[in-house]
Amino acid sequence: MYTNKNTLLRSWTTRYLITLCIGLLVIGIVSTMWITYNQRERQINSMKFIAAEISERVVDAEGNLQFDPLLPRFFDRRQDFLNMRDKPLIFILDEHKQLVFGKLPPFLNPSVLQTATAQPNSVDQITVRQNEKIYYVSRKIESRQRTVGWVVLLSPERDNPMKTDELQLLVIMLVSLGLLGWIVIYLLTRKLAQPIKEVADAAKEIVAGNYNILLDTRDVREKELVELIHSFKDMADRLGQLERMRTELLAGVTHELKTPLTSISGLVQAVKDDIVTGEEAKEFLDICTRETSKLQKMVEDLLEFNSFAVGDITIFKESLEMNDLLQEITQQWRLAQEQEGEMCRLVLEIPDDPILTDTDPLRVQQIIYNLLNNAKHAINEQGTILVSLQDNGQTITIDVTDNGSGIPEAEQQLIFEKFFRGEKKKHSIRGLGLGLPFSRLMAHALGGSLQLTESNENRTTFTLRLPK
Repeated sequence: MYTNKNTLLRSWTTRYLITLCIGLLVIGIVSTMWITYNQRERQINSMKFIAAEISERVVDAEGNLQFDPLLPRFFDRRQDFLNMRDKPLIFILDEHKQLVFGKLPPFLNPSVLQTATAQPNSVDQITVRQNEKIYYVSRKIESRQRTVGWVVLLSPERDNPMKTDELQLLVIMLVSLGLLGWIVIYLLTRKLAQPIKEVADAAKEIVAGNYNILLDTRDVREKELVELIHSFKDMADRLGQLERMRTELLAGVTHELKTPLTSISGLVQAVKDDIVTGEEAKEFLDICTRETSKLQKMVEDLLEFNSFAVGDITIFKESLEMNDLLQEITQQWRLAQEQEGEMCRLVLEIPDDPILTDTDPLRVQQIIYNLLNNAKHAINEQGTILVSLQDNGQTITIDVTDNGSGIPEAEQQLIFEKFFRGEKKKHSIRGLGLGLPFSRLMAHALGGSLQLTESNENRTTFTLRLPK
């Protein structure tokens, strides 16, 4: 499926190499232009220096032009000293602009010298044959406030005035930078790709059904990669946990549904075969009716929870006093317990001032009933359940606290998971483990929240928060 895709290492290094080559090419072009410009400026500055020095050496004490036989050798030494790549042509003109030193090459017109001496001490560019350009530097030879001649230096403009060794050095530098950059990105990308590849391999293990994956972060220093690996491990643990819960759910639901069905089947068969008659048969049928009601309640809970899980929760809000609503809910629950023959000490604490709010009383009742039933299962006959109501300004808080043995720490993170049932309840209380998840969904639909606030060996508190 992914065979036509490149690896991260190959893709990133290739892209980086292309980008690096383009960048170095641009740098090379700009560097060449800059070096060329500097070389030309250096050539012109050297020509200016030589012109100035010549203008001082060719005048005698009387102010006349004088040429030393060693003057050409002096020119050569100066050019070598200044490390000039292109030795300029040197011409000396008298005060009438007649050439007295130097020889014009055939391709140069004498008018070039006239152009060069048109302005004193000038530097410019002249176009000669076939658009070839030359630079010139001219300087007046002055003595005793009068012009006795001119010095003119000519140098051709080269397309690439860089020296071979300079060009080689630039090429070596650019190639070295490119190679170094590629090696660095290759090593860094390989180090980055390794943990990502391990995560991808671990994902394949999860697809195959193996949730016990091992990912090591000891050699990973990047914060984002460490967070990715830890998040992936948490996800794998969570998926494994959900898979175990799914298996337990199938076993639990099967058991919970099978138990009443088996009981009903046996009782009905006993009545049908006249094993029991009269009042005893009627009692058997009453038991069947109760078991059928429980079975129907389980199925209704499953259907209603599935409906709630997709957000299909009907809410009918109305203005009411939470003080009165909570008193009514706890009173009805207490009467229901007495009818079932179960006695439990229930304490209600509400403020003196009425608390007005807009909420759905039926959904609040369902939530409180679930919390009270869970609290009843957690305490013994001498246990106490405390229900307290508080006004926190923008929110209303309802705490349901029991003095039971508490919820084991390992189960506290799972109690709001659908179909989860603690070890104590699995074998002693029948149910599907939908009460708390059901209640949290309803609390969210009311715009509030349901949380386990506290749980230890002495007490457990659930908190329902609702907006005013």
